[in-house]
Amino acid sequence: MSSAAHRAGHVAIVGRPNVGKSTLLNSLVGQKISITSRKPQTTRQRVTGILTRDDAQLVFIDTPGFQTRHTSALNRLMNRCVTSGLRGVDVIIWVVEALKFDARDAALGRLLPAGTPVVLVANKVDRVRDKGRLLPFIKDFTERFDCAAIVPVSAQKQENLGRLIDAVVELLPEAPRIFEADEITTSSERFFAAELVREQLFRLLGEELPYSTAVEIERFEADGRLRRIHAAVLVDRESQKAIVIGRKGEKLKVIGTAARKQMEEMFGGKVFLEIWVKVKSGWADSDAALKHLGYDA
Repeated sequence: MSSAAHRAGHVAIVGRPNVGKSTLLNSLVGQKISITSRKPQTTRQRVTGILTRDDAQLVFIDTPGFQTRHTSALNRLMNRCVTSGLRGVDVIIWVVEALKFDARDAALGRLLPAGTPVVLVANKVDRVRDKGRLLPFIKDFTERFDCAAIVPVSAQKQENLGRLIDAVVELLPEAPRIFEADEITTSSERFFAAELVREQLFRLLGEELPYSTAVEIERFEADGRLRRIHAAVLVDRESQKAIVIGRKGEKLKVIGTAARKQMEEMFGGKVFLEIWVKVKSGWADSDAALKHLGYDA
């Protein structure tokens, strides 16, 4: 196939919290590169996933869920991450939950830049019992928003993803590959180590506590297929530290074991993981602390 017929470009994945953006990215790429949980606002930074076909290469950019209520420095940074992630991309995938469009979705829709083609994804269609309700939902979108295509999918069950990929490819410019064919992400192992620990905080702690935590990788050593990783979980208050550690350290042990198994699967080798908890009051409202943790819009 000639390079003139090949298509390639950057594709931003945007949406309000908890619509399934990270699950969609993982399903599109065919490998877990973005952490997920049932709690909203799990993603805090841009994550890049690369899908390469014979005729096209799609560079997906997963962004945090757009915030409309929270006002901490971290939340403001996450919103800047969303808006900056829209700049210079070739296509936007706007993810909404099927039949559940609300004011938060509309607020994000108003931020989408004119001139960039938008593919609307109505996700979680597997949860819609009456599929006949999807047609009016899609028709309403075509009347309210200028979308190049509207594709209903189930990211979790990987339904209709081929149609979504084809719709995006048609909108990409003719161009050669941007990355090598075997690359699937631009993020480092160090980044993934912190994210996999943070994923377990979201999955194994209560409803609110995960939002007051961050993970700092203080030491990362790679020796062949062996990784030695020292990670610190940051919390706001001493009382939160006790909860994360748990009775006789049991909660932290469970978190560490689950994160280590995920790392070994992702990195393809043995991982020695050591985790401890530190109190760092106000980290989420400190620009300096956020920069030190690697958060940057």
